[in-house]
Amino acid sequence: MNTKSILRKSFIALLGMLFSASLLAHGGAAGTDTDQCKFELEPEHWIHYTAYQPNAYPAEDFCANLPNTDTLTLLVFDYQDVRYRSRAVEFEITKEPEGTRVFFQAAKKHKTGSVQLKLPNGVPEAGKYLIHITLLQGNGERLDAHMGFTAGSGQSSSMKDLFMYSLFLFAGLYVLYLSHAGFKKKVDEILANIKKA
Repeated sequence: MNTKSILRKSFIALLGMLFSASLLAHGGAAGTDTDQCKFELEPEHWIHYTAYQPNAYPAEDFCANLPNTDTLTLLVFDYQDVRYRSRAVEFEITKEPEGTRVFFQAAKKHKTGSVQLKLPNGVPEAGKYLIHITLLQGNGERLDAHMGFTAGSGQSSSMKDLFMYSLFLFAGLYVLYLSHAGFKKKVDEILANIKKA
């Protein structure tokens, strides 16, 4: 095996390790709390939450940070326990720290196990918000859960995402450099000119 082949295989293995860790970041580790986009209504009983801003970012989903304030925002809640489908659940969103209500949906049952809240104009201003979920029990008891999010960051991609995109682009260029003689010749010429300067 020559040095070029060893370097190429090592690089590909490193990329594989980086991307496999990234793919599991949203969840996937059984028995551990790796999913930050969920509410615990009762011990070991969860509701998963995903936010979308389809007019501004049609191919992205969000959790704790919404980039825009004044665009259609969809909040989707999925019950991870079928018994919640037969119980009434109430949803409220408040602007914090004031506690001003910006959205409310009265308690009702959701037999499909999925709830979509539609905020046609998003939220009124940039800042911190709190989602309140209240599960109404048959005995009159109320179970409350809360999750915060910020709106108006104006950025849809995190620095980690940008780093991963850059790394992927670099990997593609490196493979092209190793496999295409014409591209390699041009790059070598550019590097030789830079060294002379």
